[in-house]
Amino acid sequence: MATLTIEYPDEILVSLKETQDDFSEELKIAAAVKLYEMGKLSSGKAARLAGMDKISFLKILGKYQVSISTLEEFKEDMKVDIG
Repeated sequence: MATLTIEYPDEILVSLKETQDDFSEELKIAAAVKLYEMGKLSSGKAARLAGMDKISFLKILGKYQVSISTLEEFKEDMKVDIG
């Protein structure tokens, strides 16, 4: 798995009142949500990027005011791989 390093000023953590770990987790989720919203990642791949299962990822989309794009995509997202 690849690693991405992002530099940011220390005062970002202070102004957000977050720990470095919390900020890092939030950035990872926000990036996954945005890439999903832009249609660059499927919900499954975005969920993996965010470090969560697909159902949890779909639930968190509302927090970011991002909807599942289409009914067909929703149906596909709700399929469970039992194979």
